Amino acid sequence: MAKRRVMLTYHPEISSEPIIYTLGQQFNLATNIHRADATESKGWIELELEGVDKDIEAGIAWVISKGVRVDPLAAGE
Repeated sequence: MAKRRVMLTYHPEISSEPIIYTLGQQFNLATNIHRADATESKGWIELELEGVDKDIEAGIAWVISKGVRVDPLAAGE
């Protein structure tokens, strides 16, 4: 199983969508939130994804298609 840490940055209109739940269910990924914050203008989540590489890639592509910015994080960040 592969692990990848990413920073998700999103606008408030997306905050009501179950993005992390869907990553787990639809893409068979284990998700672990390390830190998060949300304001009226934007939100961000430091998220660790664990699963098969192709599922992680598909999940990230889906998140991007929803309008979420995805930036990679180093393992220790």
